[in-house]
Amino acid sequence: MRITAANKSIPLNQAIRQSFNYRMATRLNNACCIFFSILSLTGLVACSTLSGLRQAPAGTPFVPPTIAASPPPTPTLALAMTPLPTVTPICQNNLTYLSDLTIPDGSEEKPGATIDKRWQVENSGTCNWDEHYHLKLINDQALGAPEDQALYPARAGTKATIRILFTAPTTPGAYRSAWQAYAPDGQPFGDPIYIQITVK
Repeated sequence: MRITAANKSIPLNQAIRQSFNYRMATRLNNACCIFFSILSLTGLVACSTLSGLRQAPAGTPFVPPTIAASPPPTPTLALAMTPLPTVTPICQNNLTYLSDLTIPDGSEEKPGATIDKRWQVENSGTCNWDEHYHLKLINDQALGAPEDQALYPARAGTKATIRILFTAPTTPGAYRSAWQAYAPDGQPFGDPIYIQITVK
């Protein structure tokens, strides 16, 4: 049997084979198209993924990340503290007259008599009286006593007895002798003390 196509006669077997080959070629072509389409899609996804990654600029050397090292501990220096000199506070000098222990004011004495005069006073300051404190004549007559003599030692806040030996003048009359305490720096301080007598 022959099949006539386009003014040509083709044997049946040959026509069947041509038709089969055509269908196979078409299917194979379709399969190849699908395969390459899948490959194309996969490539696009891969390219899109890679392009989304941050790329280092061309020519920039790769620098591995570094871990910031902790700074070494600062050594502690033991400073030798020099103690400050102790400042002794400045004390205050004062003398308070309390009473006459002997020879009340206006006492009568014989000419040339020895007079043992004593006063009770208080060291009412904050300084202790030592050998650097003095008692000095500040007015009237010395009546035979040294005009500069040591002040009786006394601690601050305590009572003390001041004693001076006088000699009554040979000439009758009224006599007076006044004294003052002096600090080591030469400054007078406190109440003055005095003796007042009448020679007959």
